[in-house]
Amino acid sequence: MRCPFCNHENTRVIDSRLAEANNSIRRRRICDECGKRFTTYEKIETIPLIIIKKDNNRETYNRSKLEAGVIRACHKRPVSAQQITRLVDEVENDVFSKADREVPSGVIGELVMNKLKELDAVAYVRFASVYREFKDVNTFMDELKNMLQ
Repeated sequence: MRCPFCNHENTRVIDSRLAEANNSIRRRRICDECGKRFTTYEKIETIPLIIIKKDNNRETYNRSKLEAGVIRACHKRPVSAQQITRLVDEVENDVFSKADREVPSGVIGELVMNKLKELDAVAYVRFASVYREFKDVNTFMDELKNMLQ
């Protein structure tokens, strides 16, 4: 690993620890030439996951889009950032544990809704209203009735 400060080739690892919910390794390094320290992260390289959208278009999986949708649903709700991260991690683990490299967006949407239902009922209804594209108040009320049963 080259030093980002002096571009010297000899650096040493002085500390390693798990990071990001045990999904990566954080390494503190020191340059043998200039003595400066820097941090690197080591992650497993995965095969890109392809999402099949409702209109049959395909796009690569983007965690930030999933996080943004959950954050919007949880806006002004008593849900911590840590709970949101855990929910997204759980959905990701469920999706990536399947052998399929192409996943319909509906599968991810249902996973998110099931987890939000357990976490916060209002966030669940908000997410469901966008995801299921409620057309009027009656469909909204039907979903509420189903949730309350």
